Amino acid sequence: MADLVYPPVILAAKTMFRVLDNRIRVEGTEHIPATGGAVIACNHVSYLDFIFCGLGAQPAKRLVRFMAKKEIFDNRIAGPLMRGMHHISVDRGAGLASYKEAVERLKAGEVVGVFPEATISRSFTVKNIKSGAVRMAAEAGVPIVPMALWGTQRLWTKGHPKDLTKRHVPISILVGEPLHPKVEEDAEVLSKDLRVRMTALVDRVQAEYPDKPSDDERWWLPAHLGGTAPTPEEAAALDRERR
Repeated sequence: MADLVYPPVILAAKTMFRVLDNRIRVEGTEHIPATGGAVIACNHVSYLDFIFCGLGAQPAKRLVRFMAKKEIFDNRIAGPLMRGMHHISVDRGAGLASYKEAVERLKAGEVVGVFPEATISRSFTVKNIKSGAVRMAAEAGVPIVPMALWGTQRLWTKGHPKDLTKRHVPISILVGEPLHPKVEEDAEVLSKDLRVRMTALVDRVQAEYPDKPSDDERWWLPAHLGGTAPTPEEAAALDRERR
């Protein structure tokens, strides 16, 4: 498929981050296959994660097709961009169609990006994940590559005002070794393994992150690291309240 929209969008994003001096560190991209289908499974701490996850695949010269909720495609501004970049619309009332489309894209050699936690993690830890990511990778016969992002929550996340022009924010992108799920394997067991791997990556990017929050910015640090973000249990309760 022709990509007339995606490259200019990537260029615009890179230019903006360069102007803002957002120090983007990408590591482990050798784990993203140079050709053929693959699923990228990324943690989710910000509304901007799809941008940085996509940038994480750039050193491998891959364009990531993200699965995103239908409401984004219905937006008069974002919708044309999403369709132009050939992302995959997910209607939660008819999820099977988007799942099948993703599998076909994978079989055709595309890279599909998913956030298997489904929603942003308010605790900034990896929530329980859905099995769809490993199931589609297994059905398409492609690897699933875990990825961790950190720092993106400082720009725009749940429960905090967005600050898209905040300068000098380091963004860490870490790619892990791929899993090769098989159809005959238990998808739930594989998903638990994927979550363990994603958590290890997130732990590492948090430990290596070059910035420390000031006292009034400890909201972007998870509770177990001394931050004021909700604990996983508190975050789950907040999610239930807002359903």
